[in-house]
Amino acid sequence: MSAGATVTTTYLELSQEDGAAHKFYEVTVDGPTVTVRYGRIGATGQVQTTTFPTAAKAQAAAAKKVGEKVRKGYAPAVRGQRAPRAVTRRQVVSAPSTARAVAPVLWRFDTGSSAFGIHVDDERCWVGNQSGDVFTLDHEGEALARFSLPDGVKCLVADDFWIYAGCDDGRVYDLSSKLPFAAYDIAADVDIFWLDIHEGVLNVSDRAGRLTVIDHEDEHQWTRRSQGEHAWMVRADDRAVYHGHHGGVTAYAPDGGGELWHTPTRGGVLFGWQEDDTVYAGTAHRVVQRLSKATGAVEATYACDSAVYSCATSPGGRFVFAGDSASSVYCFDRDGTRLWKLGTGGGSALSMQYRDERLYLVTTDGSLVCVDASEAAVAAAQQGTVPVARDVKLAAALPTYAPATAATAVATVAQAPSGAVVVECVQHHGRLRVHVVSDGYDDSWNVQFPRAIRVPGARYVVDALHPAAGGFYRVRGEIRRLR
Repeated sequence: MSAGATVTTTYLELSQEDGAAHKFYEVTVDGPTVTVRYGRIGATGQVQTTTFPTAAKAQAAAAKKVGEKVRKGYAPAVRGQRAPRAVTRRQVVSAPSTARAVAPVLWRFDTGSSAFGIHVDDERCWVGNQSGDVFTLDHEGEALARFSLPDGVKCLVADDFWIYAGCDDGRVYDLSSKLPFAAYDIAADVDIFWLDIHEGVLNVSDRAGRLTVIDHEDEHQWTRRSQGEHAWMVRADDRAVYHGHHGGVTAYAPDGGGELWHTPTRGGVLFGWQEDDTVYAGTAHRVVQRLSKATGAVEATYACDSAVYSCATSPGGRFVFAGDSASSVYCFDRDGTRLWKLGTGGGSALSMQYRDERLYLVTTDGSLVCVDASEAAVAAAQQGTVPVARDVKLAAALPTYAPATAATAVATVAQAPSGAVVVECVQHHGRLRVHVVSDGYDDSWNVQFPRAIRVPGARYVVDALHPAAGGFYRVRGEIRRLR
């Protein structure tokens, strides 16, 4: 608190009866400093602090912010009187498999809670659960590390090197370094169902059937409401954003959200996958449909025996895999011929990914399952011969990492190591941005940087910066503050 300064706080809420909005906005003025806190009602929220040249200018800026919110429907309220809105959990059923044989499971890892998110890259397998845990394992099933996030993980997605977790607290966390951080704080009225990130641009599908697009500075770009609710699918590339919902799949132009095409599907879309020229929609009506990215035309249909909870392909779409609500997993050739159907040996697959003749599943019982999907292993399984699945145990001394929630959580160094890059937090048109100080970079570009640790005038050291197509830099590796 500033010496002798009068501290004033204005607290507003916007809560609509239909549940479309349930958020708060709080402005505190302490001398020349304005602190804004906002988010979902009942949550801690995101905090932004700005220092002005004088207390009078701070008061004027705060009054402007409050006026803008009041014009949007916010009203004065008492903190704590209105209860938080319930977050949607995916309601799924999982029946026993009707397959005659069980898949050749190599290993199985119990995350300890129902799980949805999965990503497999060259080095690791990632799995996230409803307790907010994200575990990494190697391809043979050895547990390597654990990230402890504040709320349940809805999904995991990759954008080149970077790994992101979408959580029930309305935030998206970057897990690409030892210190995870909230990279995006989605509007409080968005109940995340699924997300995708392409070149640093976040695309979010939600319960109401909306598609929300947010840029690398965590700023809203555009929103579109599709023809169906419960949008469980979103995939993105340079050409379009593909949005799957109860009414089918709709493609939107990435630069402004204009509709490119809409294709009704056989049942509501429950999961989506993409290849270079096609998108795959797993539906409640027991099929996966392959759609052309250019026109939306249905190119092939893959028939299962129950509602499809997940799907994936091998490179180029040579093989198509699907997981249904009856704990079975399927393989089809590109044209739609079913090659095999096997039981998972556990629950239904809510997410899946194929890599190097292995099929990785996250199931309704909270397990990450590695299936040998080679031709020889599947043929043996169909004859009743399967390996003994290894149950992976969680190491007691497993390294655990939690998100940075304040500047004090960041390690400090006296000088920048050789080869590292120095960046600085600066005030720019009333906003706190991060620009590059080191030579060899465009100092007019912003750096995507954790908001929670930004301090005006502070300098930081990062291992590396990579340019993104949108004209900004992304951090790779550890972040440390220069003393």
